[in-house]
Amino acid sequence: MNKDLTTGKPEKVLWQFCLPLFGSIIFQQLYNIADSFVAGKFISDNALAAVGNSYEITLIFIAFAFGCNIACSVLAALFFGAKQYNDLKTTVYTALISSCVICAVLMLVGTLCCDSLLRLIKTPEEVFADSKLYLDIYIYGLPFVFLYNVATGIFSALGDSKTPFIFLACSSTSNIAVDILFVTAFDMGVAGVAWATFLCQGVSCVLALVVVFRRFVKLPTEGRVRIFSWNHFGRFAVIAIPSILQQSFISVGNIIIQSVINSFGAAVMAGYSAAVKLNNMVITSLTTLGNGISNYTAQNLGASKYDRIKSGFRAGIKLVWALCVPLVALYVFAGQPLVHIFLESPTGQAMDTGVAFLRIIAPFYFIVSAKLVSDGVLRGAGLMKKFMIATFTDLVLRVALAEILSRTALGTTGIWISWPIGWTVAAVCSIAFYATVRWEKLHAAV
Repeated sequence: MNKDLTTGKPEKVLWQFCLPLFGSIIFQQLYNIADSFVAGKFISDNALAAVGNSYEITLIFIAFAFGCNIACSVLAALFFGAKQYNDLKTTVYTALISSCVICAVLMLVGTLCCDSLLRLIKTPEEVFADSKLYLDIYIYGLPFVFLYNVATGIFSALGDSKTPFIFLACSSTSNIAVDILFVTAFDMGVAGVAWATFLCQGVSCVLALVVVFRRFVKLPTEGRVRIFSWNHFGRFAVIAIPSILQQSFISVGNIIIQSVINSFGAAVMAGYSAAVKLNNMVITSLTTLGNGISNYTAQNLGASKYDRIKSGFRAGIKLVWALCVPLVALYVFAGQPLVHIFLESPTGQAMDTGVAFLRIIAPFYFIVSAKLVSDGVLRGAGLMKKFMIATFTDLVLRVALAEILSRTALGTTGIWISWPIGWTVAAVCSIAFYATVRWEKLHAAV
């Protein structure tokens, strides 16, 4: 059901809109977590290391899909809030066409450069073949990733966060079963893990597109709706490109960090691979809540309701901190059993690595979550330069410090503490930018 985010008590509206988004991203993360779980439990530690190693490269592709999602979602929400339905539909059609072109280019690049990317991050020979196999199959499914992201962007723009949650809940739980079936019954190894994800993502993508367009076409319009507009493409690009760069450079930064970690051997790789999946589940979930706040901000900016944006920021902070409390406690005090989920052996260097990583970074989820809320407001308002400054501050610090501190007596611990430092400095920047926004001056952009 479409929902107008410009009416009702801001805190209640935002919580009702964002909580299903949080649930959706939890199930989205289950795709990769299921891959890691099955690889580590039913194949080998090397298989787990291969899936985790490949994951850092897949994040580059996801970055582009994410950028298309955000641009489509923010612009569509802006027009939906302003009741400009012709522009809304043109924006969505333009976004779909642009996303398909980007996807085709990435599939070509990925196919040609897969080996080089794996060599670039110093993938050990014992996991190279499985890493490449997983990546090749993942690239085949890129159209599903892109189209599904645009579909969920449309849902979010229309104020509906519950429908994609239902799709993801069903498909991600099915993915676990198919993973285990392909690996144990059919003995497909890492390929079985990859094909299971391909299949389940494909089904959820098709269903999401069918449902969202059946609802989308019912929006009232006047006259002929343009299928593509260069003006709308320009506005799409203004938001998409910084979002893509943000996620891409973060992914490149993670690849650099992964290459540093790879130099410590397969055991450290496996432990990090297990722990970083748990960390990514939290960060991606918090980022998705920030995306929801972007939609909330865009709708209210379109309707010229600036006080609701400020109230939404405060409500967003309360929301993410309430969610951080149990997550921080879980990761700090139950890190070992959580990491054990992904590893066959409950002891050893891999286990120690994963537990240490979680205990160092988890307390700082409160800080990074506040940054992601203010980032969401900045992005929803179209203030992409300020958004990018905060993002790159975090990235540069984390990558540089990981490289430098890993060479000291701290070793891998030096890598882990680079996360909190980057998050803290970037959070200060982002919140300072939000505090200086003059909302009335942004009305002309609607």
